[in-house]
Amino acid sequence: MSTPHVIPLPQLRDAMHQLVRGFGSEPAEVEAVAGNLIEANLTGHDSHGIGMLPRYADAYVQGGLKPNTHVSIVHDGGALLRLDGNAGFGQVIGQEAMALGIARAREMGSCIVALGNSHHLGRIGAWAEQAAAAGLVSLHFVNVISRAIVAPHGGADARFGTNPFCAGVPLTGRDPVILDFATSMIAQGKTRVAHNKGEQVAADCLIDEHGQPTRDPRYAVVPPFGALLTFGGHKGFGMALMCELLGGALAAGATQRTDDSSKKRVLNGMFSVLLDPAMLGERGAFEQEALAFIDWVKASPAREGFDPVQLAGEPERAMRAKRTAEGVPVDETTWQEILAAAGTLGLDAAEVNRAAGLTP
Repeated sequence: MSTPHVIPLPQLRDAMHQLVRGFGSEPAEVEAVAGNLIEANLTGHDSHGIGMLPRYADAYVQGGLKPNTHVSIVHDGGALLRLDGNAGFGQVIGQEAMALGIARAREMGSCIVALGNSHHLGRIGAWAEQAAAAGLVSLHFVNVISRAIVAPHGGADARFGTNPFCAGVPLTGRDPVILDFATSMIAQGKTRVAHNKGEQVAADCLIDEHGQPTRDPRYAVVPPFGALLTFGGHKGFGMALMCELLGGALAAGATQRTDDSSKKRVLNGMFSVLLDPAMLGERGAFEQEALAFIDWVKASPAREGFDPVQLAGEPERAMRAKRTAEGVPVDETTWQEILAAAGTLGLDAAEVNRAAGLTP
């Protein structure tokens, strides 16, 4: 296993801005896409970071990703919005969709946003963070239209995507609580990262093309394909099903029900609920009770072999501080895929390499 490149944040930004400009993106889109992907790497979620750009490049070449595209309103029901992402960059579409929902929730107390046909929305936690920064509670149910990668509980092959769920709770004077997870045991992108690093995945995460347990991530990355398993057995499957029904059938009007692996585009539907807690009563009382519970939970003594109790979002903030100071690690295989994507977009890969502070 080769030593990863550790790229300082300013150089990584320069290199990724250069690469995203290869899509023909306008400056604001370049900033939004590169910034969102790098933020995922900073928080330790490399599965949703810059390693997605090769997939984006292939989707763009195939016509499945439309740069410089914005969200459009299909139906305006006041506190109910149906939106079309028009296959635009999810990093732009997600931000615009949440901005519309936030404005309505502030005006009306709550808003349901049904978003369909967005290209890959990236780390869904980013949209809960956006809502939390506006003082809103949010819930997000997301489906994935791409190659199926997750098996239903008890099933021997893949039938749907990693279908993430996310929730965010703002707390005045404290960092928000952001819960963001795939309904599979691990995110599909984590199998790509493990495959590129030459590592195995944990046991009970994956089955091969015969439905047999395996720890080899190649069965989620290259054919013949196996499938990821849902977390918590039937419970994760139930949550994935709700994400498909709400984020897919209801919000997007499209569900994952094909085994076609030829298309590189990744489309998401997202069913979001945004709520102003102040409209339900005294915000101070809500936050006082929430903080009292958080302090009570975190006071639990650590079990042997465990770190002190942490809340959702705390490990990401710690990793962000570390990687901001020390640089972002990128394994050699992923970096070579990124350079190849630069070539796909008609860029000079050597220039991207130099922008990152790396030599051939």
